Amino acid sequence: MRNFKAFIQAIIGLFIISMSARCYGQVELDAAPMKKAERDALYSTIQGFVGDWWNGSDLYPDPCGWTPIQGVSCDMFNGFWYVTVLNIGPIHENSLSCGRILEFRPHLFELKHLKAISFFKCFESQQRHQVTIGNANWEKLAGSLESLEFRSNTGLIGKIPSSFGVLKNLQSLVLLENGLTGEIPPDIGNLNTLKRLVLAGNYFTGHIPDIFSALVELLILDLSRNSLSGTLPLTLGRLTSLLKLDVSHNNLQGNLLKEFAYLKNLTLMDLRNNRFSGGLTLSIQEMYSLEELVLSNNAIGGDIRSIKWQNLHNLVILDLSNMELAGEIPESVLELKRLRFLGLSDNNLTGKLSPKLSTLPCLSALYVSGNNLAGELKFSMEFYGKMGTRFGAWNNPSLCYPVEVMSTSHLPFGVKPCQEEIKLQESNTIFYGDVNKTFHSISIIPSSGFMSHASYGFCWTFLFIMVLLNSYVDL
Repeated sequence: MRNFKAFIQAIIGLFIISMSARCYGQVELDAAPMKKAERDALYSTIQGFVGDWWNGSDLYPDPCGWTPIQGVSCDMFNGFWYVTVLNIGPIHENSLSCGRILEFRPHLFELKHLKAISFFKCFESQQRHQVTIGNANWEKLAGSLESLEFRSNTGLIGKIPSSFGVLKNLQSLVLLENGLTGEIPPDIGNLNTLKRLVLAGNYFTGHIPDIFSALVELLILDLSRNSLSGTLPLTLGRLTSLLKLDVSHNNLQGNLLKEFAYLKNLTLMDLRNNRFSGGLTLSIQEMYSLEELVLSNNAIGGDIRSIKWQNLHNLVILDLSNMELAGEIPESVLELKRLRFLGLSDNNLTGKLSPKLSTLPCLSALYVSGNNLAGELKFSMEFYGKMGTRFGAWNNPSLCYPVEVMSTSHLPFGVKPCQEEIKLQESNTIFYGDVNKTFHSISIIPSSGFMSHASYGFCWTFLFIMVLLNSYVDL
């Protein structure tokens, strides 16, 4: 019995020892050390953007331990914690808030395992304490940095550093809605691992550099909302993996590229609000994967029927408004079964508006206002009810809707009823016809007029009454 108890106690002791070892090991794992140089570099970097008041005193045992900094992520290399992600700005509710006076301290470039940096709404002062991105030291992050983002920093000014071109592992470069100026540096063309290039919402000027020959892995290219000019570079056709192309809201000009035909994987192309011209290129009909095609507000011109729209069977949004297009709306549009938005306003389109458009199963917005469409609208009441204000056909002088629609609340805004047109034609005949001939015909054929019948009826009635009176007097 004593031997059995001793055995049990031994087992319990071993269990306690093993559990202690596991817990101790866990503590060691959670409290893995961070080298002092790494921690000091991180703290100084954060103080440059937050303020010297911050010293990380509430962190235990270090920034990557049990109480980490919101926006800072770490990975372990050779038994030590190293910073891999640094997000500065109010991304989360408990993120560190940026200070009023900010600076890029050189300690940032000592974080040698840094993979991603982002700054969101940090540099916001548009007059005082404006900040530029320095050109120095970026080569120190060339071996690790994969993502670099500056979003909504209106006080971030100056040019894009040409030294960004040394970040050979960079996959994402996002400079969105900042106060950056100057031209796009051609050094960006060296980033042959780049998958996302977003430079939208800044004040960039000059031509789009011809840098795309080596950027064959690019998936997203967004240069919209700047002041870029010139023509599109032909090397855009090399971006055969591209999914999104947005150069809208610039001052670009020239013809649409024949090289668009090579962009077989493109799902969105937005070229609106530029100065493109030269007609619709046939290369558009080769872009089979397109889901959104927006070319509005460009004086491109040409005949809308020149494109085989049925080839673009994946289209969800098609906006060709204000493009000086001519011709009739092609029947091939009726084969776009996924189409939700069709914008054809403010062109020179003619012919009738086919009621078959209402058979498109997904269509929820149709705008054809400001054209020369004619004839009677023959859509059903259900169609007008479904579309509501998303159906626009005003400013088509010869377009009208049938009289029976007037009894419903679903009147197409800005379109006159066809009955009104008929009455107008009749009134024009009466007032502008041969007045003498009209009245002459009435006098010659009195039986055909209402007044003639009334006069004759009155005479016969009067004679009959006189006969009755005479008979009464004789009696």
